[in-house]
Amino acid sequence: MCGRSSLHDAPVSILERFQLPPMLPGFTPKYNICPTQEQWTILLDDRSVPKARALRWGLVPSWAKDMSIGVRMINARAESLADRPSWETPLRSRRCLVLADGYYEWTGSGKSRMPWFFHMSGHVPFVMAGLWDRVTGVGGELDTCTIVTTQAGSRMSAYHHRVPVIMPLEAAERWLDRAVSPRGALDLLTPYEEADLECYAVSKYVNSPANDSPDCITPLN
Repeated sequence: MCGRSSLHDAPVSILERFQLPPMLPGFTPKYNICPTQEQWTILLDDRSVPKARALRWGLVPSWAKDMSIGVRMINARAESLADRPSWETPLRSRRCLVLADGYYEWTGSGKSRMPWFFHMSGHVPFVMAGLWDRVTGVGGELDTCTIVTTQAGSRMSAYHHRVPVIMPLEAAERWLDRAVSPRGALDLLTPYEEADLECYAVSKYVNSPANDSPDCITPLN
């Protein structure tokens, strides 16, 4: 799964790849992004032009009556995207990319539960497959997103049996492309097994959603 992430540097190289301005408007470094907070994403607008948007993390389907459902929908299992009504419309026409430069996972249980920070070599930014949707409620329109996860491969299964779908940029472009059918999009949802995905233990400081500083990603001595 993916329940926390980070984006503490503007992902210039990725933005330029999608012909977007090199800076996100109003960007501030985030070291401990938690559910219901904003995730920076790339999505297609109504004219199929890529846009960078900050969306609330925790997808609320367009037909939902209860906005709190988003708390339970921070992740979408790749294996069930084609089977659940919540994902049907987003999979067809509202796929997105969630921007990150790291994510967290925990191993163990109880007092021995240990957080780990996963990142690319050199802490370069990357994208995760996502879905987004728009719901209209009492307060107006709300745009939300979820991160797609899949079964962990051999390298990452030592830490957790689920992983976010990290996408090479070629696959990311196809994931966004509305001309790619839902079936074709599902074929892109494979675990990232390259050696440049690394991890190290961090302190339990990151456990609190109130903590959001470089201390969250500092390697544990």
